[in-house]
Amino acid sequence: MAHLTARDSYRQLADRLNKSPQGAPPEKLLFDILALLFSEREAQLVAKLPLKPFTAETAARAWRLDLKASEQILQELASRALLVDVIQNGRIEYVLPPPMAGFFEFALMRYRDDIDQHQLALLYDEYVTVGDAFGQALFGSGRTQLGRVFAQEDTLTAADTLHVLDADRASAVVDTASAIAVGLCYCRHKKQHTGGACSADLDICLTFGTVADSLARHDYARRIERGEAHDLLAKAREQNLVHFGENVQQGVGFICNCCPCCCEAMLAARRFGFTRAVHTSNFIATVADNCSGCGRCLPVCPVGALTLETDGAQGRGRKRAVLAEEKCLGCGVCVRNCQRNALTMQGRAKRVLTPVNSVHKAVLMAIERGKLQNLLFDNQVLFSHRALAAVFGAILKLPPVKRVLASEQIGSRYLGALAQRYEAEVLGED
Repeated sequence: MAHLTARDSYRQLADRLNKSPQGAPPEKLLFDILALLFSEREAQLVAKLPLKPFTAETAARAWRLDLKASEQILQELASRALLVDVIQNGRIEYVLPPPMAGFFEFALMRYRDDIDQHQLALLYDEYVTVGDAFGQALFGSGRTQLGRVFAQEDTLTAADTLHVLDADRASAVVDTASAIAVGLCYCRHKKQHTGGACSADLDICLTFGTVADSLARHDYARRIERGEAHDLLAKAREQNLVHFGENVQQGVGFICNCCPCCCEAMLAARRFGFTRAVHTSNFIATVADNCSGCGRCLPVCPVGALTLETDGAQGRGRKRAVLAEEKCLGCGVCVRNCQRNALTMQGRAKRVLTPVNSVHKAVLMAIERGKLQNLLFDNQVLFSHRALAAVFGAILKLPPVKRVLASEQIGSRYLGALAQRYEAEVLGED
């Protein structure tokens, strides 16, 4: 009976996590992962936490515990990076992060002996990389995805750089972040345990803002200055790694530096569709007529978007590189490796739209995955007026078709009325 009770605790937590826009489909592998990270009691308690940021007072009410006991539990969870604690104006708020990008990665962002990291890596590999359910939920469903590619800025022409928005520059993310930290690359660390890790640097993935502050405070990442962060971006470019960051314009939480052999984002791009699983940059590689067909660009492309073809019959004639445009991430790695300047970056004909902030991204992901009602109405603790206002504000700025979908999902007359009023005001202004 005790075993069944423990399993039920982890099932409850899994169901809770699966309500987030990213999703975490419940199955035995996930229960086994959660059992390594959470005690049975912790799983029961965390399953009762809201999806939105919350205070210790909120947790105490949900858990029916006194405030001091609740604070001790929350700090213990934050000390193991299972919660993110955010300090603002002297007040602590907590966030239950999704598995990815979230506490799955955090557990392998430093070497530790309080959990079996080898066993955890094996479970991650089966659940995240090999299995279908989690990868499909995270990378293969919906149009709005978790992350996007930043073009390597030194591969852009001087003319192009004049038109690159700060939101599209990895360097601008570094320059504007309130806090910066660096930790181990979750993907390559996992590969160290499962076999086949490449030689790319491990201590190279960046977090920013409140997440960086929390991870650094609990020694899951190392706080660094802007200069070192820029050096790490340069090192990543030298190692032909792809800058892959959070898919938002404002308040980017992370930039990972990804290799094609270890990193989940690049593997997902190959597995679930190149531009479906990962948002491209606003640039695309182009091949000029002076291409010699040397082939140096082929092995460095993280998604195999380049091939060599001949311009003559029966395989005879001059070789040149050919780009499959539907696969190109716009990272610029190939351009850096072309010695004849035959590869260049050009702006895409249609600009890639990036959510404004994390609320906008969460709303879009929730609508597309049929989970908006989970985001708005929490069956444990209702959203605060402030949180509701932020979500409703993001919804009302969506295109009309997506606003209709949002209204249908939550069955809210209030949202429908707000949408009509918003439409009338916008049309009236026009």
